Amino acid sequence: MEDKYINIHQDLIDACKEGNRNAQFKIYKLYYRAMFNTSLRIVNDTQEAEDVMQESFLDAFRNIGRYTGEGSFGSWLKKIVINNSLDVIRKSHEMVSIDEEGIDIQDVTEDHREEELKMQVNEVKEAIAGLPDSYRVILSLFLFEGYDHEEISSILHISNNLSRTRFVRAKQKLVKIIIEKRQKRSYHYN
Repeated sequence: MEDKYINIHQDLIDACKEGNRNAQFKIYKLYYRAMFNTSLRIVNDTQEAEDVMQESFLDAFRNIGRYTGEGSFGSWLKKIVINNSLDVIRKSHEMVSIDEEGIDIQDVTEDHREEELKMQVNEVKEAIAGLPDSYRVILSLFLFEGYDHEEISSILHISNNLSRTRFVRAKQKLVKIIIEKRQKRSYHYN
């Protein structure tokens, strides 16, 4: 039998399982900001992220009995937030379908533009926000949430190869957006 994860807030989690509203509020305060940021990176809309985050906490408290303690509570909650965020995207509009045929990941070369990714964080965040949903979601899950392509393919119900291909294309599109913005800025200053 696998050892359970030791949560530093286990007393609050146990109280939540008993329906204690005060404990639920404390858990909410502990995880609110991180869960909101996770959702925002995926849905790319402040109000929508707020709604997702609220619904995710309600789902978590309704289903807290399913939390087995085999991982951190925060990870369990984050999965709920990610799934709810992806549901919002799917419901509001279908993620951009991309023709993946004929693409071999090994054929995609990284060139000098890769160095352009080493820039100010705000510039990158702004560029990511401008990406199509399918690209933004892959980048967010991989770069910010720390999921690997196998986990992403499971979350998004796509193949591992498609996850990798979208990630490479997303990085290329991200670099293109950043370069174009820099060129526009440079043009305006000259």
